Amino acid sequence: MWGDFLYYIQENDKPNWLNNKFNILKLENNKIILPIDINKINNKKEQKLAEKTKKILDKTHSKKIIVSKETKQLTNYINCLHSYNFEIVDSKWLFEVLSVKALDFIVEKRNMKKEETKVGILVNDLTQITLENIRKIAKEYKSVGIVTNHMERLKKLEEQILEDEGIIINITNNKRKSLNKVDLILNIDFPSELINKYNINDDAIIINIKGKVKINKKRFKGININDYEIKFENHDNLGRDILSKYKMAEIYEAKLYKKTPYKSIMDILKKDNVEILMLQGKNMRYILAISKN
Repeated sequence: MWGDFLYYIQENDKPNWLNNKFNILKLENNKIILPIDINKINNKKEQKLAEKTKKILDKTHSKKIIVSKETKQLTNYINCLHSYNFEIVDSKWLFEVLSVKALDFIVEKRNMKKEETKVGILVNDLTQITLENIRKIAKEYKSVGIVTNHMERLKKLEEQILEDEGIIINITNNKRKSLNKVDLILNIDFPSELINKYNINDDAIIINIKGKVKINKKRFKGININDYEIKFENHDNLGRDILSKYKMAEIYEAKLYKKTPYKSIMDILKKDNVEILMLQGKNMRYILAISKN
């Protein structure tokens, strides 16, 4: 069932004066409603609301929460929840799982051909998910290169596995050449300060999986993607309020067990008909904002 041991947190833009003055949180099933106007709140109030949120969640023994898109703007409130060791679902893990789908989405919408497309994958901490995705990508695209600061670690642990399967992967850390002719860049875990040390193809499309990244290159005129959204089977059943206030990718990620074997995760995604709905990037506001029918 959606939402088991999971709490949703959202704002009430028009709280009555009593709830607002005394920071009275409203609890509706597994939904916590904050008595706030997002545009009229200070850090002190955010901290008090976080403390009261903690008291509610401690009683339920729940550690996993999803925060509405509007409430995410309350930086101090969110930081307090993190300090209390609550798991705030952010859909980054799911984005890593969906990396292949994200590349396929771009190829389809930009009328590209995989056999003519070069892919660069930026990764320092290689997970089993990304390794399996690399296997898929390498079999479909013209060429695939892994760019990493941990050359020895990746060569020892992964290069032999890929070679045994007849997959040729170039593992490098050449800041001048490794990305200068790459069409699609899948950035798994490089932060802004690191990726900006590389010479990037001016027209490349970059997909940032683990966090928002800013490209400082003045000549860069490609697309820098920092967010995404999905659709899945029967998501309409969640209700209008949930659909309007929360990110669907976060809701879906919350239902998955992250230690599930890769093949089983893929089977679940297929069963639920999970698809990329939108990729959001700078230089072009959206690559596409319309779902596939």
